[in-house]
Amino acid sequence: MPRVFCAEALAPGERRLGGEAARHLQVLRLQPGNALTLFDGHGGEWAARVTRMGRSEVTVDVEAHAAVEREAARALHLIVGMPANERMDWLVEKATELGVAGIQPVITQRSVLRLEGERAAKRLARWQAIAAAACEQCGRNRLPRMAAPLPLEAALRSGPAGRRVLLSPQPGGRPVREAAGPAPVVSLLLGPEGGLTPQEEGAALALGFVPAHLGVRVLRSETAALAAAAQLADY
Repeated sequence: MPRVFCAEALAPGERRLGGEAARHLQVLRLQPGNALTLFDGHGGEWAARVTRMGRSEVTVDVEAHAAVEREAARALHLIVGMPANERMDWLVEKATELGVAGIQPVITQRSVLRLEGERAAKRLARWQAIAAAACEQCGRNRLPRMAAPLPLEAALRSGPAGRRVLLSPQPGGRPVREAAGPAPVVSLLLGPEGGLTPQEEGAALALGFVPAHLGVRVLRSETAALAAAAQLADY
């Protein structure tokens, strides 16, 4: 059954869907009477049925709410030096599927991708749309928190309380699952292409981050983020 994200809060009754939600249903060629599932990111999902297909809008009848959750056991927040080109898009999509609770892109000394102002706002909107589409596909009813890019120093001093882990190829760290332990909330920091500088890693350690590794091989930043997410989200 098709699943569609609705950016506005849902309630029983008739609802007109526009924008991406309407385009999604039009691409699927749904017809009046067809059933679908809607979710608004506030938890649970809604049974619905198409009542009218228009050119720019789709009208649906929103029916019963089901308190269904498919979130990971642990709230994992990625603080990630943005990889260049389309790799950040891919990271957002796959991290959402793996159950990551939040993604904070950061700008570091070795970052290739640097976003500010209007460019940053447009890219953030793109990432939010990618996360919503990934939730439609994987069954999540809550979107991960997708934050605007920040300088690394600002990101290190913000974020949720909980265990803080620095993923680094430098010797001395523990395996990432061991470093995270059983903490219900974990923030995981990793650098972009080229990694973090020694000074940046030192600043993270001074703020309570615990060094960790994924093994003997050096992975690309987006691969490392997803490998760690697969280990940590459903601990």
